[in-house]
Amino acid sequence: MEVGIEKTVVFLLFIFLGVLLKTKFKSPEEVNGIKKIILNLALPATIFIALLGVEVKANLLFLPLLALSLNVLLFLVLPYLLPLTGIKKNTPIYRTARLLVASLAPGLSCFPFILEFLGEAYLAKAAMADLGNKVFVLMILYLVAMRWYYAEQQRSFKTDKGNILSLLKTLVTEPVNLFIAVALLLLVFGQNMTSLPFVIGETLSKLSLIMTPLVLLFIGLAVKIKRRQFLQIFALLCMRAGLVFVFSGIFVTMSGLHIQNDILLILAFGLSACSFWPYAHICLVDHLEIEKKVKTFDNGYAICILALSLPFSTLLILGVLNSGRLFVSPSYIFGMGIVLLALGLLLPLVRVFGQRPILPKISNPELDHSTEQVSTLYRNGKPFAAHQGWTSITSRPA
Repeated sequence: MEVGIEKTVVFLLFIFLGVLLKTKFKSPEEVNGIKKIILNLALPATIFIALLGVEVKANLLFLPLLALSLNVLLFLVLPYLLPLTGIKKNTPIYRTARLLVASLAPGLSCFPFILEFLGEAYLAKAAMADLGNKVFVLMILYLVAMRWYYAEQQRSFKTDKGNILSLLKTLVTEPVNLFIAVALLLLVFGQNMTSLPFVIGETLSKLSLIMTPLVLLFIGLAVKIKRRQFLQIFALLCMRAGLVFVFSGIFVTMSGLHIQNDILLILAFGLSACSFWPYAHICLVDHLEIEKKVKTFDNGYAICILALSLPFSTLLILGVLNSGRLFVSPSYIFGMGIVLLALGLLLPLVRVFGQRPILPKISNPELDHSTEQVSTLYRNGKPFAAHQGWTSITSRPA
């Protein structure tokens, strides 16, 4: 338990250090330099290792399907709950919340606690389950983000064959996409990380090690949370946790599961913090919209969700894993789910005092300017070459 709490303190300390370092970063370009390292080096290496680093066992294949089912259920139910928090449909904040809240980052938020409270065997099960989550956040949410981008931008400009070809060329040369393609190709031929030459494998591993510290520092540097933002995101995260308890209770009831540690594993995994990967997809779309007035996502709101979801999830996971046999009974699981859902609904309802609902305004100049001008798709109707270091999709951890 002490090790798990110490790791949590370390994660939060990195975010706090990022906040303290704000005074040392005088311009958005300096913060943007950290993001370029994350998106062009650390994230591709981390994703590559994540795709190749897990040994698949036949008797555990149902676990990825279980995790993927949770992701899909959250994604499908969120459109009905987001308006209850004051988030209007078909707005950048709405699409941002829907993309992030359905994702999970167990490697960053629950794996240390699963290892400490439940042991290595359950950590292996959690790692297997995370394969399904990786498919969702890395592949499915990327396609969703691009689909929303095209749907939104079709309102303001007309695409032609040249635009599409230029965009495809840019996407093909994107570092993360290249790493994903190579990793999938190696998996098809039955290869894994141990099959790589030592120099390549060790280099990728070292790059992956800087991922978590840099992400946490970046969150601290970039985030600016106002009071109303905090209340709205807190309500949103409460609803998300309530849904996880309800869905878990349904599964435990239908499966007849009574093993305490198995139930705690399901709850802890589902309560993981939001993943950084959807934010990386948002960065990609934001890059494509550098010269567009219409925005698909709200970059700053995404950072605020990431910053709050880690401590929120950590507290819930620690509470669940310290609960003993309390949640062996499905009735307590459903009860906790109802309490969290009610809490999530309470704050938006309290705001109704004769005032019209006010959506939070996100003031984040660092993030507003963080998507550097790395490539320009067109000038005078002619595509020209993309900059070498443009921002990337996705990332890690889990």
